[in-house]
Amino acid sequence: MATPKPGASVRGSESGRPVMAILDLLGRRWTLRIGWELRDGPLPFRELQRRCDMASPNVVTTRLRECMAVGLIEKQESGAYGLTQRGVDLLDLLSPLDDWAREWARDL
Repeated sequence: MATPKPGASVRGSESGRPVMAILDLLGRRWTLRIGWELRDGPLPFRELQRRCDMASPNVVTTRLRECMAVGLIEKQESGAYGLTQRGVDLLDLLSPLDDWAREWARDL
């Protein structure tokens, strides 16, 4: 499966709209979790995999490559993976959803 990019057909949409590309990417297994785990700073591969409940190394590697291909994650000189500024901006947009979910959990 190709990395979803704006301007190209993606799973569920042939429009090429950027929002459809990011929804396809974020909807892939482990993509959001990987980004979420990187929100507090870079992590080496094994620690990232551990924080993702030991997702398979192949899946984590594939998702990292996809996110690097679209500029959300970068591999640092240390070998650790971290969010780019674009990735930080995306995770910042998800913070209100996290706040809402925490409130929802308390109310339940």
